[in-house]
This record gives sequence, structure tokens and C-alpha cells, in this order.
Amino acid sequence: MTLLDINENKKRMCKIYNEVSKELFGFGTTLLRATVENNIVTFMAKHRRSPRSAALEVEAPGLKLEVDFRMSMLYKKRLREKLIEDIGLDIEALLRDYDSATQWAITNIILKES
Repeated sequence: MTLLDINENKKRMCKIYNEVSKELFGFGTTLLRATVENNIVTFMAKHRRSPRSAALEVEAPGLKLEVDFRMSMLYKKRLREKLIEDIGLDIEALLRDYDSATQWAITNIILKES
């Protein structure tokens, strides 16, 4: 894959990442960076705090943690589906960690070696 292909695919992957965010939360990220090194794609994303999330944090912190966990699992599922469907990525694993206190998410995608 050439540098031009890598950069073009990074743009497409970032667009898909933001589309999933908009679909699930109603808005995209405030900061999004993607890197590709060998067979690993990494997204560093700063998300926006939802007013509902802030309200749950005060009124029902346990419920907020559960919702954050479930939404992160759903995010991983949708992102995987769209990357496979739209770009044809051969994904071995998709790992995501989200810190609700800071709204940062790191997503690593391990591609199958060809």
C-alpha cells in the first residue's frame, strides 16, 4: 500500500468513526487522529459530553457506568461492521477503551496479516 493509499484510507476510516459517533450519540468527535503502523490502526478521539450523561453522573453514577460500557460495546460492533462493509478491512480484533471522566477514547484495530 502506498503512502497516498494509507492517507486516503485514514481519511475514510476517520469519516466512518465520526459517522458511528453521530449515529449513536447525535454528534461527532471534537478531536480525532488516526495512525496506521504495520497492521495496527489507532484512533485517538475526544468525544463531547452528552447532557444526559452529565445528568446520570450526578443522579445515578452506577447506571451511567453501565450505559457507558454498553454504548462502548455497541460502538465497537457498529464500527467493525462499517469498516468491513465500506472499506473491506480484514479485522482480527477491535479494542476500545473509553474514559468517561475526560471523554477520551482510544480504539485499536488489529488487521489480519495477509
